[in-house]
Amino acid sequence: MTKLRVIGLMSGTSLDGIDIAFVETDGESQVWLGPFATRPYKDAERRLLRAALADARSLTDAASRPGILPQAEAFLTCAHAEAVRAFCKEHGIDLASIDLVGFHGQTVLHRPEAGLTVQIGDGQGLAEELGRPVVFDFRSADVAAGGQGAPLVPVFHRALAANADLPQRVAFLNIGGVANATLLHGDADPVACDTGSGNALIDDFVLARTGAPYDADGALAASGSPDEDLLALWLAHPFFSAAPPKSLDRNAFDVSGVEKLSDADGAATLTAFTARAVASLLPHLDEAPELWIACGGGAHNKTLLSMLEKQLRAKVRAADEFGWDAGAIEAQAFAYLAVRSARGLPLSFPGTTGVDRPLTGGRLAKP
Repeated sequence: MTKLRVIGLMSGTSLDGIDIAFVETDGESQVWLGPFATRPYKDAERRLLRAALADARSLTDAASRPGILPQAEAFLTCAHAEAVRAFCKEHGIDLASIDLVGFHGQTVLHRPEAGLTVQIGDGQGLAEELGRPVVFDFRSADVAAGGQGAPLVPVFHRALAANADLPQRVAFLNIGGVANATLLHGDADPVACDTGSGNALIDDFVLARTGAPYDADGALAASGSPDEDLLALWLAHPFFSAAPPKSLDRNAFDVSGVEKLSDADGAATLTAFTARAVASLLPHLDEAPELWIACGGGAHNKTLLSMLEKQLRAKVRAADEFGWDAGAIEAQAFAYLAVRSARGLPLSFPGTTGVDRPLTGGRLAKP
């Protein structure tokens, strides 16, 4: 198939900014990865999105926009349009030459058990702003069919692995606000699931205590000690005993008790929670991966990677070591998924979301 020129856009639950990636791909085996950039959110913008997350908790209808959600959606759409224009100008890309834009939007609620997943962002409005076709609303078709709606990136992980010299048993671990794992074994269809909180709880705690948006390099966590009693309590959550596929909302876990800890011990405990949550997946696997490839913002947290390596008893390496940009992979994935959507190819599989058959998804908005 002919490769298309695509821009992928991702605004993750870490609320750090808009990731923008340029990719040329046929949505199958041909993948060329071009430039990547992040448009960081300002403090006021991040506060707006946090308010949207709070107002979304009461949602029972994916189309409803109570409270601050209309304002947040309008901002998000405008910010994405501006980010794409700036990105194209900076990298000498003619926007008119772009065949598709893959627009994930901002997840504000994800409750697949209730048949509900909500990503704000106006796909039709973005298509009209940019004058280019936009694929959006990637998750709702899977949830409507009984799937978890997440993770969707595994089919892209499979394409990356197919073009790299990797062990037969390898896992991609995406550590965004929520962490998810893709388990690959040769040519078999991927198995995947959310593993638990990624950066979200750590970021929220560090922001509240220090005013910093995240724990840079895991330095604060490295200076503290995990509270084993709290970890045992949190890891008793039924999510961790459930077999994949499974997914969860950013705010799924009650981490009461962390507020009583010092800054360093609180960060250490929440970082250990992320690592041990990933390790809780091991009893559900027939064979453990030989290598875990970390991507997403958490791939830069040295303390977290060290904890992961200890818990998983396997090599854990940042995606950058293999020539990929760890922070770019999700945005690249939604460029790839946009092409698959436009061509009617599956985005999700029984082993990744629990849907009963390979299923396409996404909606196409034309300018």
